[in-house]
Amino acid sequence: MKTLNEIFEKAKSNKAVTLAVAAAEDEHVLDAVITATELGIIKPVLIGNKDKITEICQKLSFDISKIKLIEENNPANASAIAVKLVKSGQAGILMKGLVSTSDLLKAVLHKENGIRKSEVLSHVAIFETPFYHKLLGISDVAMNITPELKEKVAIVNNIVQVFNSIGIANPKVAILAAVEVVNPAMPATVDAALLTSMNKRKQIKNCIIDGPLALDNAVSKESAIIKGINSEVAGDADILICNAIEAGNVLYKSLNFLGGANVAAVIMGAEVPVVLTSRADSEKAKLHSIALASVLS
Repeated sequence: MKTLNEIFEKAKSNKAVTLAVAAAEDEHVLDAVITATELGIIKPVLIGNKDKITEICQKLSFDISKIKLIEENNPANASAIAVKLVKSGQAGILMKGLVSTSDLLKAVLHKENGIRKSEVLSHVAIFETPFYHKLLGISDVAMNITPELKEKVAIVNNIVQVFNSIGIANPKVAILAAVEVVNPAMPATVDAALLTSMNKRKQIKNCIIDGPLALDNAVSKESAIIKGINSEVAGDADILICNAIEAGNVLYKSLNFLGGANVAAVIMGAEVPVVLTSRADSEKAKLHSIALASVLS
């Protein structure tokens, strides 16, 4: 799949997946959920404040009687119920509503009742920008603050799984740093070199990794040629791996608010995709994220 619209159309053509929304009394979330429902992408189960959810649905001209609604006014408890639905096989996607990220993740990561699958949960964003020739994945921009090497391996594996699922069998992964040479004084470059070596030794599979690469070298073939970088990844990266949350978050928001890009994003590492969007994300971004989660499920 080469565009977000292809992912969207694939989701529409698939059988509708049950989506559990924790603390669903959020107008922006419900707007996207209702659209995805009407397009046949999902079958929602809304958990939360019944009166507020009903009021919002009436405002959005949606017949609440068409869908399942579970009343629970406590957002943390609503998260636990949503996770329970996933764990029991009654839902294939989890989505955050009007609940804090920490409360939702507490339910996801609960030792006995949670749905953790990987050692590391990570945020995966897929951008479509007019200034790049294909879809561009970025991770991690929202979950892991300063990941160490072991965590970076899991972050790479999580996003590679997403790209494999949308038909990109061997995505090119650029491990970002400020420079393209290994400098012991810059730990990001050392980790990048180790990840590249691990990939060559088949310790990280189903992708091609190169790093360290500065951002310009990762996405501009001209820049890579000027700097004498001979690499399959340079100038043609499918995936950018950021060293720390600050760099990833700034890159994400720069593409969103300054770069004219559209985005779909999910949390990976649980038993099912988790749609955990920012309230500042557009309704279109939320809808694309639901579609991506549907395809991944």
